[in-house]
Amino acid sequence: MAEVQEEVPKGSEAVGRRVPLPRGAKPPITVHVNGVAQKQGVDYELRDGELVFNRQIVKEKVGMGRWMAMYLGLFGTYRKHDTIDVEYRLDGDDRTHLASDLAVLPES
Repeated sequence: MAEVQEEVPKGSEAVGRRVPLPRGAKPPITVHVNGVAQKQGVDYELRDGELVFNRQIVKEKVGMGRWMAMYLGLFGTYRKHDTIDVEYRLDGDDRTHLASDLAVLPES
């Protein structure tokens, strides 16, 4: 899997490439970034209970002024903010579970 370099838009920051899977998650695992299905081996790899993406995950930086303006309803925000969602199974359970907006581990 080749590492992909992307420009980080103004107002956002690259926060890392690794996302821990929910405890007990077993295949089949389906991964979505911003609602778009990702392919294992192309977009990410599964290593030691973590998803390792081939690109940085980008999150919006929200300072106090911007947060206050959104809280007061003056305006919203439309900056880049990647959301990682995972569908998975648990041992002994045939149901599909969903974990939404998973945390990204910072780069070491």
